[in-house]
Amino acid sequence: MSSSTGSKKRLRSGFTTGTAAAAAAKAAITLLVHGIRESAVTIHLLTGDYLSIPVHSLSLDPDGKKARCTVIKDAGDDPDVTNGAEIGAVVWMSQTGAGQGVILSAGTGVGTVTLPGLEIPPGEPAINSGPRQMIHEAVFDVLKDIPPQSDIRVQIFVPEGESLAVKTLNARLGIIGGISILGTTGVVRPLSHEAYAATITSALSVAHATGNRHVVLTTGRRSERFAIANFPDLPQAAFIQIGDFFHDSLKQALQIGIRAVTLAVFFGKAVKMATGIPHTHAASSPMTLHQLSEWTQQVTHDPVLARTVDAAHTAREALSVLMPEHLSVIAHVGRNMIDCARQATDGRIQIGGIIFDFDGNIIFHEAAE
Repeated sequence: MSSSTGSKKRLRSGFTTGTAAAAAAKAAITLLVHGIRESAVTIHLLTGDYLSIPVHSLSLDPDGKKARCTVIKDAGDDPDVTNGAEIGAVVWMSQTGAGQGVILSAGTGVGTVTLPGLEIPPGEPAINSGPRQMIHEAVFDVLKDIPPQSDIRVQIFVPEGESLAVKTLNARLGIIGGISILGTTGVVRPLSHEAYAATITSALSVAHATGNRHVVLTTGRRSERFAIANFPDLPQAAFIQIGDFFHDSLKQALQIGIRAVTLAVFFGKAVKMATGIPHTHAASSPMTLHQLSEWTQQVTHDPVLARTVDAAHTAREALSVLMPEHLSVIAHVGRNMIDCARQATDGRIQIGGIIFDFDGNIIFHEAAE
């Protein structure tokens, strides 16, 4: 939640790229078949709810054989790179086929899947099953009273898709040429855990499908950058950013068939993982620094040092107290982190760990075994 006045503000939900694509397709087929220019269309979401989506642009080709529409993606208060992007559809009747089926294709700015391990097989447009279902339903809703004459071709496009894709992990997942059209419900919920967890699962699936049995889990771009420098022989797909999803990521790795995991994280995250916190959000900081103080007392038998650590306001401050004389405390944190990871996977994955200081120097390293 966020607020500029001190009171809690309800974050606004938005809609997914899949919902936007379905809306564009529905407005375009409505114009093509009925000659009606809708200013908004109603989409049946995968939740069972209905949502009215405004139309941004709508046109018919001069020969009247193709209609095109764009919708502006509205992610609500979610920090989504596609928020405000144009999502479009071109619709036309196929010259072959008479089953009124929907044939989807990727236009400008929509990626193509090139690696195994994702929901969609290589060679197909990066449009997940949820959006495909919504697009089909949207088109059939318009055609429900019209006798079958031919198949309908729907080409989804995103004018700025290639430049937007650079800001995502699509290339890492083998999605080339643009963004992916996603959505498991049709609704974007701000800072959605579901969306982030789904991205982690996809990355782990691609890593496994491309032959990686050892992956390196980092919590963000900086820790990943430092980790890559220490594993030059591993391909890019083996490095996966898990954010705060400590336990969930490990359990997904186990389920997918990953055999070895190295956690490569900064000291603050390592302390949280070492306490066994499943989700390492910043709110847990006071508790973990108190635990670090207890470990400091246990390892060094120095009550003054332990109290100094306990009085620290941040993990960075606590590390400055411990470095460089008390690497044994940091090693204790590292081993506890590994032990907690092993417990989360029932000991069925080899676990290793790297802890970085806040400049990216390795202050603990134990190989996965």
